[in-house]
Amino acid sequence: MIVLETKQLTKIYRGKDESNSTYALNGIDIKVNAGEFLGIMGPSGSGKTTLLNILGGIDKPSSGSIKIMEKNIEGLGKNELAIFRRKNLGFIFQDFNLMDSLTLEENVMLPMVLDKKERYHMERNTKKIMKFFDIYNIKDKYPYNISGGQQQRVATSRALVNNPSIILADEPTGNLDSKSSNNVMKYLYKLNKDIKSTILMVTHDPFTASFCNRIIFIKDGNIYMEITKKGNRKDFFNKILDCQAIMGCSKS
Repeated sequence: MIVLETKQLTKIYRGKDESNSTYALNGIDIKVNAGEFLGIMGPSGSGKTTLLNILGGIDKPSSGSIKIMEKNIEGLGKNELAIFRRKNLGFIFQDFNLMDSLTLEENVMLPMVLDKKERYHMERNTKKIMKFFDIYNIKDKYPYNISGGQQQRVATSRALVNNPSIILADEPTGNLDSKSSNNVMKYLYKLNKDIKSTILMVTHDPFTASFCNRIIFIKDGNIYMEITKKGNRKDFFNKILDCQAIMGCSKS
């Protein structure tokens, strides 16, 4: 089942005249199946974060269509789009975006509070997802009392607590050390395998990308190449390195 599809997705940043316009995306066609773990890679400035922001309704395309769960979102009004995002999409950011004035449990509950869910429903779902990420035992702490890896697991719990159809992750390990990155990616991988969550993840890191089952590489606003995992993670990791070398973005 296809849960996300784009056709000829274009994003143009207009200059003072046509010659100064920049094509951040130049006719992107993507299909994502339910339960897929898709990585988006490319050099800095390639358009990968722009793509994720447009897919998440944070930014609007200049042209083209985006269909998520059989609904075209590019034409939705502001309020309708906000409701659709809250019900169908979960966002994981590099900078965590947790609220320091709330406990970890309250941070995770926040999307359900906005949806005005019943208290018992919020408590049940929060407990379930925080136990999955092994952070329920620290639920009463505040973000500034825990490590970066734990903060990312809280942020991920918050993204998932409303059971979104698609999870959009923008460099989820970008601010983490190698041990914390490994732990976060193991949980995301487990989420994808055990619960069949659909995940789209932007990353520049080949280790992080090796947890995906398919990767598209973007360069100059176009899909440059695509690879699918065959064999083990180590082989896929090496394939990713090869692709980065071909694109000239090994250190991006």
